[in-house]
Amino acid sequence: QVQLVESGGGLVQPGGSLRLSCAASGITLDDYAIGWVRQAPGKEREGVSCISSVDGSTYYSDSVKGRFAISRDNAKNTVYLQMNSLKPEDPAVYYCAANKWSCPGALRGYDWWGQGTQVTVSS
Repeated sequence: QVQLVESGGGLVQPGGSLRLSCAASGITLDDYAIGWVRQAPGKEREGVSCISSVDGSTYYSDSVKGRFAISRDNAKNTVYLQMNSLKPEDPAVYYCAANKWSCPGALRGYDWWGQGTQVTVSS
């Protein structure tokens, strides 16, 4: 059974940092691209980052480029999202999702999803 478990969310002040983790079981992350997708209340899900298993290439949405960094530790079967310079528009539930080999062109392309972790940015 495949499980993706996110952790690391919480409350942070504007300008602060958080590091999210996505721990996988039932799959080997060597074979899967992992993406981070967020959803704020009343808004559609937004893919913010993805890392491919094929060549390690990374993708960032324009809204987080230069502030967020995705990385993977295959030995721990875990992917991380380092979030710096958090802004008031970043709060959302952040999900990690898995797709075989490469980052999908659309969110519906992900095969497996975690339950999400809440990120709140407030002073």
